[in-house]
Amino acid sequence: MLTAGVVKFSYRSALILTLASLVSAAGFVWPFFYAGQNLPRTQLFFAIAITIAVVLTISEISNSRMDAKSVALLGVLAALVAALRPLGAGAVGIEPMWFLLILSARVFGPSFGFLLGLISVFVSALLTGGVGPWLGYQIFAAAWIGLLAGALPGRERLRGMREIALLMLFAVLASMLFGFLMDLQFWPWALGANTQLSFLAGAPVAENLTRFITFHFLTAMAWDLPRALFTAGLILITGQSVLKALRRTYVRAAFLTPIEFIERGKAQREV
Repeated sequence: MLTAGVVKFSYRSALILTLASLVSAAGFVWPFFYAGQNLPRTQLFFAIAITIAVVLTISEISNSRMDAKSVALLGVLAALVAALRPLGAGAVGIEPMWFLLILSARVFGPSFGFLLGLISVFVSALLTGGVGPWLGYQIFAAAWIGLLAGALPGRERLRGMREIALLMLFAVLASMLFGFLMDLQFWPWALGANTQLSFLAGAPVAENLTRFITFHFLTAMAWDLPRALFTAGLILITGQSVLKALRRTYVRAAFLTPIEFIERGKAQREV
């Protein structure tokens, strides 16, 4: 029987995690509320948010809310997701990393999924030289997708093709969400100020939102639809076997179970 997840966050940690998410969310939605003349340096939002998330992770490890097995598993899965990401090279949105992130978060819970998304995208950026102003956006978009995948209903009861269908539907929605969020970081700088779809500083929220949504659907479908179909297809083909393997790992590793060392002489006397 699965529990709430591998990573046990305290209420204080959950509050800090929420704060990091809110700070990073400001880096996405600022165009709809900004009235200045010069575009802001949005990397500051994500520098603060990533720092908070890293401090939180270290704090959870030091306070033993993440045991050694949880940390090891997080590292292994983050390395696998990071290795999968370059295989599609982002070609027309085909990125095989998403299916493993979604399936892992499904088994190990929302907190684990958040950390897995955050760490794996950061590692893959270091491996492929993908460090740039877009990295903070990608990190938190992946972290939120991992969080939502782990929070899907029926994690302990739903099995078989019904679970696969749920995860496929989520994969489609998550792929669209990722494209939507990535366009938010691109749109204010993409078109200049002289088109009908350009970002207008100080314009009403409804006007900028209309311009952005039109821009998104005119430009992103060639990327979002292939990503959605590819990720859902991988879950359909491999989902049941991967979920079974991950759940077997969860049960056999006995995460967050205290490890007790018994003296050999005492153990022999008890036998």
